[in-house]
Amino acid sequence: MTEQTAHTAGSFEIGSKKVARLGFGAMRLTGLGIWGEPDDRDECVRVVRRAVELGVQLIDTADSYGPHVSEEVIREAIHPYPDDVLIATKAGLTRNGPDVIETEDGLKRLGPKAWPPVGRPEYLRQQAEMSLRRLGLDHIDLFQLHRVDPKVPLDEQVGELKNLQDEGKIVAIGLSQVTVEQIEQARRIADIATVQNRYNLTDRGSADVLDYCTREGIGFIPWAPVAAGELARPGGLVDRIATARASTASQVALAWLLARSEVMLPIPGTSKVPHLEDNIAAATLHLSPPEVGELTDAA
Repeated sequence: MTEQTAHTAGSFEIGSKKVARLGFGAMRLTGLGIWGEPDDRDECVRVVRRAVELGVQLIDTADSYGPHVSEEVIREAIHPYPDDVLIATKAGLTRNGPDVIETEDGLKRLGPKAWPPVGRPEYLRQQAEMSLRRLGLDHIDLFQLHRVDPKVPLDEQVGELKNLQDEGKIVAIGLSQVTVEQIEQARRIADIATVQNRYNLTDRGSADVLDYCTREGIGFIPWAPVAAGELARPGGLVDRIATARASTASQVALAWLLARSEVMLPIPGTSKVPHLEDNIAAATLHLSPPEVGELTDAA
């Protein structure tokens, strides 16, 4: 594996920076349930440093990961930041505890109720200022609204991000967990550089959003990118392709995403260096058109 593996995936321009299309998601640099300190902070620091060594230029985090822990680990790992690395963070979600609980049947994920949205303009501004301090930045390359707060007009939420952009505190604006209609509404107020929605081999619910972003040249950041579900079972389609290509199911899932659209920017996350290296190696796996077609039709 060369030290510039991520660049094999091609590049995409966000704001003032061109980045390798295969990035790194920093949500897992935290404790269980995306809460508190990770079990091995030193390993998490090594993960971020290794990602940069492998050519990763897009590192995605959020103030709610930990909360705050993920941003702090990133700063510890690579500050002062290389000029070609883009740090993307998010605001607009709050936390009141881990997003998993222990039950008699094992761990149970709480889902969105563990991440209540707060989109008041003054709160978004406060969180931007705090992220700037935690990350040790004078501006944030990509600042994303983590989820639309239904209690606050979208125009006010995006409008405050535009104010921060006009003040030079953020360079580019992104949205997360949005519909096409919400993107169009937001674009009447500000330029939208990226959209981050759940999208993978088993969840194509945001296909219309991806198609819109592809047409409009907006970066699409799929979260939960390596999920393959039943397709990865022994003898399943992903398993068969992975075996034929001497690769892993995760690599096939990521390679399919990269082939799906030129605006696709997967950000697989992990807290372990070997897993990181496995994910980034997906940039070198170029699926054939028939393979891409089979995977696309397998929804």
